[in-house]
Parts: sequence; structure tokens; C-alpha cells
Amino acid sequence: MKKILLLSDTHGFIDSQILKFIKKADEVWHAGDIGSLEVIDTIKKVKPLRAVYGNIDNALIRTEYPLDAIFTIEKVSVWITHIGGYPNRYDQRIKEKIIKNPPQLFISGHSHILKVIFDKKLNLLHINPGAVGKYGFHKIRTMVRFEIHEGTISNLEIIELNNV
Repeated sequence: MKKILLLSDTHGFIDSQILKFIKKADEVWHAGDIGSLEVIDTIKKVKPLRAVYGNIDNALIRTEYPLDAIFTIEKVSVWITHIGGYPNRYDQRIKEKIIKNPPQLFISGHSHILKVIFDKKLNLLHINPGAVGKYGFHKIRTMVRFEIHEGTISNLEIIELNNV
């Protein structure tokens, strides 16, 4: 079993509230717009990190992390990307690929809008954890945590942090 903390859109910001939840996870997944190497280094000192780069990320971050992270963990197929859309509105770049080979779990960031939607057509769970950084139009900083075990995603929890 793996306990996952999913975050996105830090935009170079990390604080003790975020770190408190990082310490409780087995792995941290970041859906892009990391914003600085400081965020990466801070997370990696505490827990393993899987991440993708977002549209605001610089060349250094883009050399360390891919545009798409596609992997299997605990028998769950996962696809993480920054700009991916959501069920019935997938981004044009990924639409054909996701229809042909849908993962069990599809994660994207970018919108700063928290969404958890089950796509009945593709039989996949879509999660956008919202934004946990200080920058953007969001009023509440959000993250998501869940567990993955033997092909099952469970105990999904939305985490709301102090207002921006």
C-alpha cells in the first residue's frame, strides 16, 4: 500500500502546512507549475517525488521532470500531466491517446480548480488537486491524498489549507 499526497501549482511556494502533510505520505506527486528548484529540493529531502513540469516551469525543471509521467504503481496505471483537461473536455494534445489507452488514474493541474471526476466512458478516475501555492485566482489552497493498494484507489481526502 502507498499513501500518496497529490499537489499542483505551487508556483515556487512551500510552507510548513504543506510539509506537515508531505511527512505523512509515502510519495508526493506534483502535477506541474512547480515554480522553483527550492520546492523540489524541499520535498525530496522528506519524501520521494514524482512530478511533471508545467507551463511556468523553467528549463532546469523541464530537464529534471517530463511533460507526462506515465507509470504503474500497486497495479494502478497512472498518467500525470499539467495541462490535460478533464472528462468530456480533455486537452487536444492528449485526447486521442487517452481514448486509445486510458489509465486507471488520470491527474492534471493547471486550472487551480479542484476536481475529482469519474469518467464512465473511459472507466478512469480524474483528479485535479487544485492549487496549493499562493499565486492565482483560487481562494483556498488545496491538495488531495489517497491510498493505492493492489489495483484499488481508496481513502481519497481533500485537504484545504489556510486561505491565500
